Amino acid sequence: MHRSFAAACAAYGLLLASAAANAAGAQVWNDARSRALVERATARRAEQLADTGLKDYKAVAHGYVTFLAQIGEGLAEPPRVVKADELVNEVYWRAPNLSKQRILGRRDTLLLPTDIAYHRDHLGIVQNNFPAIIRLGDGDEVVDVPHPLSPAGLETYDFAITDSLTMHIPGRTINALEVKVRPRDDRAPRIVGALYIESSDAQVVRMAFNFTRAAFRDDALEDLFVVVENSLVNGRFWLPRRQELEIRRGGTWLDYPIRGIIRGRWEIGDYQVNVGLGWDFFAGPEITFAPKAVSDTFHFGGRILDSLPPDVRVATDADIRRVQEEARTLVRAQALRRPQSVVLSASGVSDFVRFDRAEGFAAGAGATSRFGGGFGAQIRARYGVDDRTFKGSAALDWQSAGWGLRVLAIRDFREVGDIQERSRIVNSLSAQEFGGDATDPYAVLGAVVSLYAHDFAGANWHFDVASERQHALSVRATPSQGAFEPLVPATPLRALRFSLFAERPTALSVFGSEIRTSAEFRLSRATMDDASTTFPATTTARGYASIVAERPFDNGRVAFSMAGGVVGGTHAVPPQEWLYFGGPVSSPGYAFHEFASLAGATTRIEWRTSVPVPSVYLGRFGRAPGQATLAPFVQATYARPGPAPVIVRAEGVYPAVGLAVQPFFELVRLQFARGMRNGRGTFSFDVSRDFWGIL
Repeated sequence: MHRSFAAACAAYGLLLASAAANAAGAQVWNDARSRALVERATARRAEQLADTGLKDYKAVAHGYVTFLAQIGEGLAEPPRVVKADELVNEVYWRAPNLSKQRILGRRDTLLLPTDIAYHRDHLGIVQNNFPAIIRLGDGDEVVDVPHPLSPAGLETYDFAITDSLTMHIPGRTINALEVKVRPRDDRAPRIVGALYIESSDAQVVRMAFNFTRAAFRDDALEDLFVVVENSLVNGRFWLPRRQELEIRRGGTWLDYPIRGIIRGRWEIGDYQVNVGLGWDFFAGPEITFAPKAVSDTFHFGGRILDSLPPDVRVATDADIRRVQEEARTLVRAQALRRPQSVVLSASGVSDFVRFDRAEGFAAGAGATSRFGGGFGAQIRARYGVDDRTFKGSAALDWQSAGWGLRVLAIRDFREVGDIQERSRIVNSLSAQEFGGDATDPYAVLGAVVSLYAHDFAGANWHFDVASERQHALSVRATPSQGAFEPLVPATPLRALRFSLFAERPTALSVFGSEIRTSAEFRLSRATMDDASTTFPATTTARGYASIVAERPFDNGRVAFSMAGGVVGGTHAVPPQEWLYFGGPVSSPGYAFHEFASLAGATTRIEWRTSVPVPSVYLGRFGRAPGQATLAPFVQATYARPGPAPVIVRAEGVYPAVGLAVQPFFELVRLQFARGMRNGRGTFSFDVSRDFWGIL
């Protein structure tokens, strides 16, 4: 790579990190200075660099194209990589506007079964800051959007200079101006974002933008962000240096939010200018694959997942987030919002069909809809065959800019304990066939008012106020084999509950660790709902917190988790407010909810490494990788039990050791564990925890 190019890259990186000190003050749209600058930049683009002495160039682009999936309420957790491609392209350009890219090397890794195929233009870079009409996804995603620096763009966009940036490179100082761009009609196919234009020569230094809703040809598209950066080559030519593309498609599976994301990231360098490219070289498609004889000789080093940028999986790139935030401030929110409608409502498959000891076989359904003004409604219902009881809820909510308010009426079951031990679908099969039910519910009837905020101070928050009646449930079902254990002896009571819950989704932290944390504080005032009950009225305070951290290494990954809390009250604490441990997640090697405690915690350390297994061909869904994850672990649970009748174990620490195997894209987990203090050997089978929410 040429030294002048590297120096420009370094200077430009420092420039963007510091952003300049000369703020231009309040935005003034279409003032004389802004119009003059963009008209000069438009004329410069029309000249196609003819007067700079640049006839052609050759470069090398190294990039990653990844497909990720994100699921869950609020889409708070970061997306998971499904497929990753690494590419090396030869890039060619010739004046006035001819371009060609040849894919020299490409390798991919499949982490989940998928038949996704990228559009051809996702596998290459953008040349010359887009043509006058912008198209993406081979015209299937965005089509016929006027470029702001084109004759049509000058008539359809508003412009405002909002900042100035200064770059210092050897022998030269460059001033660039930030120009915000917004459409005059945000109901038309347009871009929304910012241009960075050199003040003296009107060359485009950087573009960062989103699109209006009308620009998308696919209703499932939520956002499409583009960041294109240029840098000086040989001290004279502004040519591509770095590019990013992020395409988000959203939807719901039942009532469970799902998002698919395509991310492309490119670094361009090794420029050679004026090499004498002929006209015939540019015939045929713009992006092609090199002949097999050439591509077979190209080799990548290491594993593709090890070389991925570290923030690909755990977060949206900071530049992309800035584009998103700026776009939402420049146009009406409705111009960027994906349309919504009435959909079938369920948090997972088990909301339709389930089986447990409290209600036996149960069937249910629901519906949800978004109205205008941020309002929405949801209703769900379920009927248990063995307990012959209807359960359900109805909610009305309002959402705006990350904040929301919900009013909920509920008549349903609530689980004791804070740790889900098994996916609902596997639990239904286990309960029906073997009497192994890892749920422990009690009945709730009441109303809840909830105030919530997403991404506030780096976390998601919920504050709930609830007035409700609670009582114990009885075992109503009969399994095919074995017998069910009794349910938690919940105290019948009336309760006024206040709770504050905060969760920080998985994010990169110290030493490259991926950390997720959550905490809840709950205060309840309970009066007895049964004259024969000996429990007096009581005020209960309860705190609970958890942390999950993972740290990748060259030959594996360390996973650490800790969760625990404490509960106390002015009088006896109702059993439904206790802490419960025991089961394949919270305390493997011990019985389900064997540790009923007023104070307790559990900690697990697990080492995950790959072992070879036979690869399986899945037709159009690709090939299962020839490796599985082997995960030995140690775990310890501390429990300080309360009084009878819930107490099972004495106070103390209960260790366990185990080994888990996760084959077939890590979609399933087989776990063997042994409790080391009067415990037992246990075996559990389940799907990956990433998918428990939709099951």
